[in-house]
Amino acid sequence: MHNAKISILILTMISGAFLPLASLARVNLFPAQAGADRGFDSRVARPAYAGKHPKVLFDQAHNNAAKAEGGYRPFVDLITNDGYRVALNDRELSRKTLSSCDILLIANPSGRQGQLEASAFTEEECNAIKDWVDGGGNLLLIVSHLPFSAAADLLTKRLGVDLTKGHTFDKINHNQPSGDETELLFTRENHLLRDHAITRGRTPAERINQIITFSGTSIKGPMGSVPFLMLADTAIDVLPPPGFKGSTPEHSPDFKEVSASGRAQGVAMESGKGRVVVLGEAAMLTAQITPQGFRFGMNFPGYDNRQLALNIMHWLSGLLK
Repeated sequence: MHNAKISILILTMISGAFLPLASLARVNLFPAQAGADRGFDSRVARPAYAGKHPKVLFDQAHNNAAKAEGGYRPFVDLITNDGYRVALNDRELSRKTLSSCDILLIANPSGRQGQLEASAFTEEECNAIKDWVDGGGNLLLIVSHLPFSAAADLLTKRLGVDLTKGHTFDKINHNQPSGDETELLFTRENHLLRDHAITRGRTPAERINQIITFSGTSIKGPMGSVPFLMLADTAIDVLPPPGFKGSTPEHSPDFKEVSASGRAQGVAMESGKGRVVVLGEAAMLTAQITPQGFRFGMNFPGYDNRQLALNIMHWLSGLLK
């Protein structure tokens, strides 16, 4: 098993926060809570939309750990300032529910309390989402490791996307100053940040050069999809044993390490007339801060996660071709 510090990775859900305790282990800080970074700069100098305003439906009807008023508040503020209009969804997803939005955002859904790894969606909802996308709708689906990867399994399979149930680390392509093998790096230098309209942006100023994620899980898209955050051959998935019902794998001989080669943490694809982006890690598009001042997500210094959030939305809304 890899470094014991890494194996205790826990993405704690407190008011929708995702707290990478492994990242904090190096400074011996294990705070009980992290929240949205209110100092995060969500201003947009030149909003993409000044006249029309694409409607984003932020799903909160499926026991979602990611809340628009919690860890995803900075993301919501950022895209609102870019000209999008965000509405919250608190009901079952149906053709009628989806008919009034341009982009559906689902982040870390789970089953009901006591059965978090049970399917968060019904067959009818999965069919409605797939039909809506194929008819021209656009979906941003963000799913971290257990229990979320299990809870989203029915929907991801309907989209032709494969999710692992484990969590991901890389002994080589990680944040070297921290020594944390779960802080995964995707850069132009390591060739894991792949070419796509999302990584190119509309102008040189919007070009993505390096992204950091915080473990999560690995995904594989269907034929024709583009893995713009590609995992290296050295990436490893830590898979729990069958029937495991915890939220994250623990240091145990029952867990199995398998290669994540050929898999990704960010996939873009077209489906019918619509577009889909699937991310295998949720904290990358948050902007959170611990009481001790540790920042992670779009506010992590030196990385382009903030621009990635905007570019993903620009691609989904058709600004990027």
